[in-house]
Amino acid sequence: MKLTRRVYFSSGHRYWIPAKSEEENRALFGKWASPYNHGHNYTLEVTVDGPVDALTGMVVNIKDIDDVLQRVIVDRFDGKSINDEVEHFLTRPSSTENLMLYIADVLSRPGESLPAEVQLTKIKLEETHLLYGELILQPKSKMTLTRIYEFAASHRLHCPGLPEETNLALFGKCNNPAGHGHNYLLEVTVEGEPDKQTGMMVDLARLDLMVNELVVDRYDHKNFNADIPEFDGRPTTSEVIAQEIFARLDKNLPAKLSRVRLHETARNIFEVEA
Repeated sequence: MKLTRRVYFSSGHRYWIPAKSEEENRALFGKWASPYNHGHNYTLEVTVDGPVDALTGMVVNIKDIDDVLQRVIVDRFDGKSINDEVEHFLTRPSSTENLMLYIADVLSRPGESLPAEVQLTKIKLEETHLLYGELILQPKSKMTLTRIYEFAASHRLHCPGLPEETNLALFGKCNNPAGHGHNYLLEVTVEGEPDKQTGMMVDLARLDLMVNELVVDRYDHKNFNADIPEFDGRPTTSEVIAQEIFARLDKNLPAKLSRVRLHETARNIFEVEA
């Protein structure tokens, strides 16, 4: 049984190595390089698993999990300048990736660890509503970083090989000949290891450039059925669109593509994994 607890903390940090020149820092960190702090309202999710106790009906008392997270993580980071007030980051970049590794390490230390009846399986750290990382620890270790994009597009759900009455029965109002539109949210997830110098798995500026060029700018304010050649003669369901997005991005990004998640609406979400 898995259990996830969510906590919040607000911290300032900066991407800047004092021993390096301004030019070197900007070459390493791009537009995020600055000798001055910027801040985030971080959301941290910690997932543990273990057997359900027959007597209590719980994997673990959530209060015990929360006490550890508040004392060991929130109190350490909340209202702090990470680069200046958290000893570990005096000499390390305070990237989302490095923060997740540090949190996992701290939660395994004697005196600071989670209750013995559970094991830590995953950490998710959201830096902004457009960027979050996940550190999967069990059953196999993997780190991912997810960037979120938005585009508006229209389509008509229609299979050219089927009769009109069949299409109408299959797709209902979504078969409207004039089409309909969505504000799509696209999550692009890459995986890998953080660079020792920058603490980053991927150059986000390059990632944004490629995703925008290959997908977002290509699809934004377009009609999938009429404007996009790769969908000619194909049903423009979100399943097909998500598959096409994955194919367009795969092997064309500055890091290994792990997952594409397409939110058609708040209730309809489609996912393609490597």
